[in-house]
Amino acid sequence: MNKPLNFTFIGRSGSGKGTQAKLLIKHFGNLLYVSTGDLFRDLSKANTDTSIRVQKIIEEGGLPFDDLAAALWMHKLAYNLKENEGFILDGAPRRVNEAQTLDRYLDFLERKETCFNLLIDISRQEAFDRLSKRRICKNCGRLIPWVGEFKKIKVCDKCGGELITRADDTSEAINNRLDYYEERVAPTVKYYEEQDRLIKINGEQSIEDVFKEILENVKCQSSNVNSMSNVK
Repeated sequence: MNKPLNFTFIGRSGSGKGTQAKLLIKHFGNLLYVSTGDLFRDLSKANTDTSIRVQKIIEEGGLPFDDLAAALWMHKLAYNLKENEGFILDGAPRRVNEAQTLDRYLDFLERKETCFNLLIDISRQEAFDRLSKRRICKNCGRLIPWVGEFKKIKVCDKCGGELITRADDTSEAINNRLDYYEERVAPTVKYYEEQDRLIKINGEQSIEDVFKEILENVKCQSSNVNSMSNVK
């Protein structure tokens, strides 16, 4: 039986990780999507001591501690991932110890050889420009990135709702997230590079070209393992 493909997405905020993840799901199908950002936002809506603290951190543009992130995505995978299903981790792992935790979990699931760690690489300035200009639909919550043809959109292309700036996309909050990347995530990139387990993608291309580069790299590397036959 062919083994399912699995993906992690790393990159600065605004690099387009979520957009590329959704394109992979459309292309391959049978992939469980897990977003650390979505998990934290869902948690912040609960009425618990943890959720109240998480909500405050998110409103201030910060990031909750990483052990909580690992607990959330591991719980999601443990309770939802089927044996014949792949997964996408969007925005994880972030710290080196989180990557090591994921590696141990992948060994347990016997999926390490079919997990592709993708870095969507954009500069800090490009990330700041995208985050400060992107918009979100006030009605349905659709996030409109500041790239390519999306720049021309005046109202939500899904429901026609008003587009507004996201509450946590202030200059201070954006710089906090970008500082976090330099301090905490960059060492994780190095961790995967040193093991020759990182696929670096030029994220400053068009959305279509970024996706094309991802598929080309996955096809090349998956040829060495017993993975999905629909890599094309």
